[in-house]
Amino acid sequence: MEPQLGLIEKSFDLRYSDLVREALDELPDCFTITDPCICGHPIVFASKGFLKMVGYSKDEVIGRNGRIFQGPETDRRSVMEIREAIREERAMEISLLNYRKDGTPFWMLFQMCPVFSKEDGRVINFVGVQVPILRKLRLSGNGIVRSEMSLRDAGNGARETVFRCCRREVCSDSILELGRVSCLESVSSNDDREVDNNEPCEASELEKTKAGTAISNILSVLTHYSELTGRLVCRKRYCLSGNGQLGASLNICLGRIKQSFVLTDALSPDMPIVYASEGFLKLTGYARHEVLGRNCRFLSGTDTDPTTQFQIKECIRSQQACTVRILNYRKDRTSFWNFLHISPVRNASGKVAFFVGIQIDDRCKNQETNGLSPEMRQLSVVGAVKVAVRSLSMGASTS
Repeated sequence: MEPQLGLIEKSFDLRYSDLVREALDELPDCFTITDPCICGHPIVFASKGFLKMVGYSKDEVIGRNGRIFQGPETDRRSVMEIREAIREERAMEISLLNYRKDGTPFWMLFQMCPVFSKEDGRVINFVGVQVPILRKLRLSGNGIVRSEMSLRDAGNGARETVFRCCRREVCSDSILELGRVSCLESVSSNDDREVDNNEPCEASELEKTKAGTAISNILSVLTHYSELTGRLVCRKRYCLSGNGQLGASLNICLGRIKQSFVLTDALSPDMPIVYASEGFLKLTGYARHEVLGRNCRFLSGTDTDPTTQFQIKECIRSQQACTVRILNYRKDRTSFWNFLHISPVRNASGKVAFFVGIQIDDRCKNQETNGLSPEMRQLSVVGAVKVAVRSLSMGASTS
């Protein structure tokens, strides 16, 4: 798990510089940042306020999916709404029942916003802000404004009321922020009511405003630090041609394929790489940002056979599949024989939208994995990619 955590944090730092974490930690808000381009859509940053709220340590959260905070009474429909927003790469806001590490539940306002690459329009991250929802003061049966919970002053016995978090939660930080509200007169204990565990909490306008302000502040930090690396991000997607807008859902589906492969955009000039698997990055030694947007020819070198390159070019021109053995080069310029299979990938309308290239180090060519030959492994990747592309393009055309 530790090597994977290192890669996750390195990926985040490469885009925003290694100074971004310190800047984000200075923000008082409860929030997480996730990366849909990494398999499992893990959390890549969690604020100090968020960790304090849920009771987890940083190491227990980074690299995990946000579903770890859900529990038996979390509304499944709300979870599906969040997943749908991720699939459609749009912002959303919802009240959600989550759970702390110790198992205690709490209601929160969840506001999520995608972060786009200014260069190619892809979704780079999702920012999720969590604001604990506090019970609003309500009128009791006697017409007296009161809260759901009261505290007795130990010094003089005077009764004071405070705003209360849903489901018997009292957030000390919120009490300090909101202050104590003095009760006008004592009320009968018969008016005290337990909070129904299944009773939804509706966020106030103040809480919604707080979440929106937090989102803006976080995006300002990310935008500023992305300028330091030259890999700019923005809140709104820039219009692109071709398949530059590779969806988060497709990224997630492709991330489940455990094989070295790349997906190139057949509709854009020079067919740039729009997706590179973890296996490909491990095989070649490149980082993801060094690969995306480039043509695959950067893997070629001085001893790469031009005849094989021409064979690949002709197969792409005729939109046919091909299998070749080609000498390629890693980032450190060490060479390896690549047993390469290339295949066109059509969208729901039947048009070739991508080409998928599956790489196998020729030294491992004769090794079977899970009882499958290299040829069968390559064909299984082609099938999985085609299913993902067609299903998502069909969903896009009907939405």
